[in-house]
Amino acid sequence: MRRRRAWSGIFGVLILAAAFGGIVGLIAGQVPGLIVAAVVALPLVYVVLFAYRRRIWLEGTTLIVRTWGIRRVDLLEAPRLDVVISDVRGSRTVALLVNAGHRRRAVKLDLAVFSGTGGRELGALQLRRLADAVLNNTEANGLVFSELLVAELRAEARGDGVAERPLYRLASAAPSGKYLQRFPMEAVSRFVATL
Repeated sequence: MRRRRAWSGIFGVLILAAAFGGIVGLIAGQVPGLIVAAVVALPLVYVVLFAYRRRIWLEGTTLIVRTWGIRRVDLLEAPRLDVVISDVRGSRTVALLVNAGHRRRAVKLDLAVFSGTGGRELGALQLRRLADAVLNNTEANGLVFSELLVAELRAEARGDGVAERPLYRLASAAPSGKYLQRFPMEAVSRFVATL
């Protein structure tokens, strides 16, 4: 599936680059058209390949991110944890944003994607391992995030519908119209208290 997405992304980039290059080529000539096509294609191909290579997995309490290199983030020592909800074309993604500290960039781990009244979530085993990993993070109050994930697992075990699960309710509570919204620990704590 990842390979198919990468090929379709590269195909889309080639079509876009050919369109821009063709328009400039008709106006200014063949060489400027080829230059514009290359300038449009190269950064977009880089983005597609970056997304294709990106993988995240958990070893114990360490979150490992692989793109062009490997980066490790210890969830026990992360100074900040936030829930991030992105809204793109009617699909809402609920993710855990882990601040790696020490001038490193944050790592975004997608927990669930919802569209309408349906969606997909991480598997029960992955959610449980993540809940266990953040549980003992006292600096970022990992207990709150662990409780959120455990509540999601309980709802799934009871057979609750998607609309009744905590991650869906949290995604629905976010105002629409914003591409990316960060829910700090205090907001997540208030939400978890209502579960």
